[in-house]
This record gives sequence, structure tokens and C-alpha cells, in this order.
Amino acid sequence: MSEQQKGIIFAATSYLLWGILPFYWRLIGGIGAYEILAHRIIWSFVFMVILIVALGKTTALKVQTLQLLTNKKTAISLFVAGVVIAFNWGLFIWAVANHHVLQASLGYYINPLMSILLGMIFMKERFSRVEWTAIILAALGVLYMALSIGEIPYISLLLAVSFALYGLIKKNVKMDAMFTILLECLATLPFALAGIWYLKAVGMSSFGYNKDSGILLFSGILTAIPLILFTAGARRIPLSLIGFLQYIAPTLMFIQGVFLYNEAFSMTHLVTFACIWLGLIIYSCAKYQQYRTQRRLSA
Repeated sequence: MSEQQKGIIFAATSYLLWGILPFYWRLIGGIGAYEILAHRIIWSFVFMVILIVALGKTTALKVQTLQLLTNKKTAISLFVAGVVIAFNWGLFIWAVANHHVLQASLGYYINPLMSILLGMIFMKERFSRVEWTAIILAALGVLYMALSIGEIPYISLLLAVSFALYGLIKKNVKMDAMFTILLECLATLPFALAGIWYLKAVGMSSFGYNKDSGILLFSGILTAIPLILFTAGARRIPLSLIGFLQYIAPTLMFIQGVFLYNEAFSMTHLVTFACIWLGLIIYSCAKYQQYRTQRRLSA
């Protein structure tokens, strides 16, 4: 098996796991969204510690952490990344629990185009007419939904912005992916532990000897494994191919929302999603053509 084939398998598997997360969170119906988020942070941290020890990477972790302490900019970036991704996780869990899987799906369809926009604002990147067409189509879709239902799809936009912002921050952090995941969880771990303590103190915690709690214990694995697989895949395949594969997750969310959880899918949703899909198809085809041209020139 070639490195590219391995990369496709790793990346596709990561998006498949992200895509089935709504089903997983819906299994934990008896636990509140904040408590789920707190446990997700805690068990992700625990799992990453076990994994790093098992792989014999503790020395490398110490070295890179000490280097991090001398670089305030990177340390602050990781802390902010931890807060941003925790917000994204929490909003996604809340959206699934409150029957907004379609809005969550829309958010992750918008995410690539939001990343393009942030690249323009913060990285001073410039885009072609095709890329601008994709962005405008996505904006028209969101605007149509806002005008039709009388409110902005804030869940979708917040999910898209937070995950795009997380990607932007991580782009400038030069550190082993496993270590960054561990340190991001560490940044929000005190808040998670304080939240669990408070819920226990006021008798509002649902975590205990029950089925939901047993399922929740796997949240750390389901959080860390896709991130590790994605990193392994991204190193082996071109960005244009990642662009195609990343639509696996929101498509699976979309299917679950409509066919599994029977969420309302109106003409407004159809027009909005059609604009987003068209924009993504145009953008992805342009990137693929660009990749093929570069391959031809370098051959």
C-alpha cells in the first residue's frame, strides 16, 4: 500500500468518525450538555496521557513543553486553541441534544469556506474568481435562510467560525499533534473539573453507575483518535484531496438529521444547502484542477 493510499484511509476514517458523533452523543440522553463536555475534556486528557506513555513519547513531551514555556506566543495560542475547540465541542453537543443536527451539518459545510475567509483576513491570502464565487454562494445560502425563517442560523455560523479559527491558530503552532491535543485539554481541564465538582455539590450530576456514564467514558477515545488519524492522513495526501474528503462528516450528519432523527427539512433548507453544496463543488473542482496542473508541471 502506497503512502497516499494510507493517507486516504487515515483521513477518510477520521471524517467517518466525526460524522457519526451525533449518533454517539444522542446515545447519552440522560446527561446534560455541559457535563458531557466536561467529561469529554477530562477523558480526552486521560486518554492522551496513556497514549503518550504507551508510545514512549514522555521525554519528547517534556522537551517540547519546556520549549513551549520559553515561547509565550505559542503558549497563549495553545491556550486559546483549547478554549475555542472546547466551545466548538460544547456547542456541537448542545446542538445534537436539542435536535439541531441539520444546523450542525450546515455549520461544517460552511467551515471550509469560512477558513478561506479567515485566511484572507488574517493571512493576507488572495483568492481567484472561482473561490470568491464559492464564498458568495455560501453567503447567499445563509442570507436566504436568515430572511426566510426570520433569524440567522447562529448555531451553524458559530460552529463554522470556531472550527475555522481553531484551524487558523493551529496552523502556526509547530509542535507534535498529540502533544498539542494533550496541552489543549490541559488548558481547559481546571474548568472541566470545577464544573464536575459544582454539579456534584448541587446534586445535578447524572454521572454514576449507569449506561450513559459507561458510554461517556469512551468520549476521550472518540475525540483523540480522529484528530490523530486526520494528522496522519494530512501528512500523506495533498490539501486538495483533503478538501474532497472533509465533506464526508457533514454529509453523514445531514443524513442522520433528516432520516434518523426526522428533523424538519423544508424548501428553505433545500435552497440553503444547495447554495452551500454548489459553492463547495465549484471550489473543490477548482482546487483539484490546480493540483493536477501543478503535478503536470512538476513531472
